[in-house]
Amino acid sequence: MRIAYFDCFAGASGDMILGALFDAGLDLQRFRKEISSLKMEGFQIDVKQAVRKGISGSKFTVEVTKDQEERHLADIIGIIEHSRLSKDVKQRANLIFQRLAEAEAVIHGKSVEAVHFHEVGAVDSIIDIVGTVMGLEMLGVERVHASRIHVGTGFLECAHGTLPVPPPATLHLLKGLPVVSRGIQSELVAPTGAAILSTLADGFGELPTMRVEEYGYGFGTKDLPIANFIRVLIGVSETTEDEDAVQVIETNIDDMNPQFYDHIMQLLFSEGAKDVFMTPIIMKKNRPGVILSVIASPTDSDRLTEIVLRETTTLGVRISGMKTRKIVAREIIHVTTPLGEARVKVRGRDGLSPVYTPEYDDCKRLAQEHRKPIQEIYDLVRKAAAEGDGSQ
Repeated sequence: MRIAYFDCFAGASGDMILGALFDAGLDLQRFRKEISSLKMEGFQIDVKQAVRKGISGSKFTVEVTKDQEERHLADIIGIIEHSRLSKDVKQRANLIFQRLAEAEAVIHGKSVEAVHFHEVGAVDSIIDIVGTVMGLEMLGVERVHASRIHVGTGFLECAHGTLPVPPPATLHLLKGLPVVSRGIQSELVAPTGAAILSTLADGFGELPTMRVEEYGYGFGTKDLPIANFIRVLIGVSETTEDEDAVQVIETNIDDMNPQFYDHIMQLLFSEGAKDVFMTPIIMKKNRPGVILSVIASPTDSDRLTEIVLRETTTLGVRISGMKTRKIVAREIIHVTTPLGEARVKVRGRDGLSPVYTPEYDDCKRLAQEHRKPIQEIYDLVRKAAAEGDGSQ
């Protein structure tokens, strides 16, 4: 698996992230051609080589050449959707903008629809965000990881007065992620940088085991005691395991109609829960109950917590701190048997003996259609997968 690791020792911003990707080999001419499908006017992009603190890297800039209209979230999503970019790039870019709008809405007490992106910032944000997602795809990156994020410290002046670093919207976007401050008196993380990394990165922490093939340095604009750049390492994972960051949401329930659990579990999965399970327990006064547990991405934790509070009878939940989850590589393949097609989960194909697990729902369907024991169907499908009769 091809992965990218962003070392955020001096913070992160959209232009720094893109600069690092260009320094790592992203082709500027191809990038310009693809970004032109956004059908926006009044801007120019450029990448220049620079040297900071004795290190050579790239500085990415967006120059606005004409006045821009005020844009809301729906306007920006419309621009992205009407481009010729891939479906995956569109979905991920839209999700980043959705998170940006939600952060602004929460901080300013507005609806998401009412949030507008300021005239110049809208162009910068669109190019930085769409360009990053597009650039990662062009470089063949399948998974993103990042270090702990250095946020800086001190105060900044803005339209709302003097605010602490990191400012409110950025802090909201960083919620649930590991951050550090090492005494640099400056705002080191821009909202776009926080939105990009918090949405795209599957894990935050130490450099994962990888074979480095490319690397790059993307410069910011500030003169700091440390070099103002972000570093990206791009290469191939050297392990069959992957990592991501999760939080665990739990609550004890002893007074709810048990028929409701099926609905709640399906709802949580549909809203992005990585896993949902229940553990029987004995509560006070010897009442039987359950622990409802939800494993969630930090970016989904608030939304899933709200669902638990709204849909169950609980009066509160417990949310664990950040945990690192080890994941064995897996994929879903489709196999063809004399009785029909079925999906099979294949675990550990890279360096480990593969384990084939037929999907229960497909086996159940074939068993009902052909009036055969489900164990017979299960064995038939697993054998077909092991012998390579299916196609991915």
